[in-house]
Amino acid sequence: MKKKNKDDLRPEYDFSRLKGGVRGKYAARYQSSTNLVHLDPDVARAFDSEESVNTTLRSLIKLAKAKLTHSH
Repeated sequence: MKKKNKDDLRPEYDFSRLKGGVRGKYAARYQSSTNLVHLDPDVARAFDSEESVNTTLRSLIKLAKAKLTHSH
């Protein structure tokens, strides 16, 4: 069975009239306000949600700060 390649765009959508578009114009701004971290699969399996990752990391930060405070 052949599939039809149907163009669903309306005739009034004339993309040839769009000038000056810049690919990735806001990419740097987006990346500067986003901090995505890739977890290795074995680490990711230890967590069931984004919230549990953040809770665990906050606990570790708190423990590390407490240890630094008490070691001086």
